[in-house]
Amino acid sequence: MDFFWAFVIGGLICVVGQLLLDVAKMDAGHVMSTFVVSGCVLDGFDLYDNLISFAGAGATVPITSFGHSLLHGAMEQADKHGFWGIALGMFQLTSAGIAAAILFGFLVAVFFKPKG
Repeated sequence: MDFFWAFVIGGLICVVGQLLLDVAKMDAGHVMSTFVVSGCVLDGFDLYDNLISFAGAGATVPITSFGHSLLHGAMEQADKHGFWGIALGMFQLTSAGIAAAILFGFLVAVFFKPKG
């Protein structure tokens, strides 16, 4: 049953993204930003942790989880280190993903010929 709910919740997130692309005529950057901000907002109201415990990978794989991780780390470190903890905490939880995106983007640009 865990796989079913992960599939359903992840699929619903993808459906929302596709509707934003097709119906609202948003471009990919705006949709991605909207999902990251919505993950932050849901984590701010303590809803995203419940969604993760219910849907598992269906909630942790989409980009909304990146917003959740940013805010979750920032709030955790802000309690310990104050204002400076906000910046430190955001990147402590997400640094591996950011570094991998930069590295793989660089490798793709080196080995393939980007157009435009």
